[in-house]
Amino acid sequence: MIKRGLMLAVACSVLVLAGCRTAPVMNVVDAPLGVTRSAQQVEQAIVSAGNSLGWQMRTSDPGRIEGMLLLRDHRAVVDIDYSPKTYSIRYKDSSNLHYDGGTIHKNYNGWIENLDRAIRNRLT
Repeated sequence: MIKRGLMLAVACSVLVLAGCRTAPVMNVVDAPLGVTRSAQQVEQAIVSAGNSLGWQMRTSDPGRIEGMLLLRDHRAVVDIDYSPKTYSIRYKDSSNLHYDGGTIHKNYNGWIENLDRAIRNRLT
């Protein structure tokens, strides 16, 4: 009986700890620039911010940049849409980040927060 209770406690602990490693996917949607800039200025700021944090930035379409971050065996890919007035950072793809359609490894959100902060700093 005690063994069964101990096994149940261990199993519950494992499930709780596994759940703590994921969080809802963070997207930045239509973040205002504050001051209207040219599309080229916004693009340069986004690329510079991403590169400074180790993101590989690639212009995929006018007004869109694809950013990819490779850390150890983790890969995160985002689409960054921008205009002279706003920008958005949206989840696109990942590997080894436990993405399930709504949640992802909690470190991903920290990477997005850092990227968002770096972009804002370059645009002010």
